[in-house]
Amino acid sequence: MIGSGLAATAALMGSGAIAQTYPNQLVRIIVPFSGGSLTDILARSVAEKLAAKWKQQVIVENRPGIAGVSSVAKGPTDGSQIMLTSNGHSVIGVVNKNLNFDPIKDFAAISRVGSTPSILIVPPDAPFKTLAELIAAAKAKPDSLSYSSAGVGSSTGIAAELFRHLTQTKMVLIPHRGLPESQISIMRGDTSVAFTFFGVGGDLIQSGKLRALAVTGKSRMAQLPDVPTFAEAGLPEFTYDSWFGMLAAAAVPKPIVSQIARDLAEALSDPALIKQFAAQGADIASSTPEAFEAELRSDAERYGKLVAMSTDGAAK
Repeated sequence: MIGSGLAATAALMGSGAIAQTYPNQLVRIIVPFSGGSLTDILARSVAEKLAAKWKQQVIVENRPGIAGVSSVAKGPTDGSQIMLTSNGHSVIGVVNKNLNFDPIKDFAAISRVGSTPSILIVPPDAPFKTLAELIAAAKAKPDSLSYSSAGVGSSTGIAAELFRHLTQTKMVLIPHRGLPESQISIMRGDTSVAFTFFGVGGDLIQSGKLRALAVTGKSRMAQLPDVPTFAEAGLPEFTYDSWFGMLAAAAVPKPIVSQIARDLAEALSDPALIKQFAAQGADIASSTPEAFEAELRSDAERYGKLVAMSTDGAAK
């Protein structure tokens, strides 16, 4: 009894000592999407803030796809490698049946970083100019339209699956490595429909290179005053919160996870940072590790079922 108590005390003291010296080496923030995506943009802003706080080099590495996520799950457990990703993380286990890791159990939730409205886009010369016309076209000729995403299981991919499910339409999925590539396919007319975020596609929408048909949220975006909400466009049941958050490997000591969460909360409270992303339509806000874990598990349950239906063909 005494021996086990001493061992437990020593373990706690050891974890505390680790947290007090963290970070004592370069820290990598892994982004499982290509450069230029909103996740990537957020990660680089966060890295700059944390580097100043920690007085340690913090770099962002883009490792698109499952390989990037796996590298964190199976990577260092000293906090030297963390990940900033989107809510698509919650369903990658459904989309990819043979993962060598569990996207929920093998990760420790650190904090939510922010959220942003999702914007439904089509090519600028598309024959449908309203949401109703798009839905009618998709229903008139099932599988005649294609939709792109920033990758299977990405935030924009989930938005598209939710859209298909609610409208009971059949379209062909064309996944890409990130939002920039997805948007290019829409501009070229290679794909018919996609979702994006203002921070990545706003300039293209405002310049007429992409046409926006609807935006999520209770009110229109100030940056896109002529684009109706889904409720205004006739699909009020389409509600979707695209969040971004930070995760670590599950084996990273809790004191380190807690410290990162606290330091991240401080970084995200910077008025200049909040204003910077507000201009891009993103709401910057942190959360506790416990609250973020609950949100991650809730989304895995809700969207996992939806994506599973689409993957299995039940919703097609």
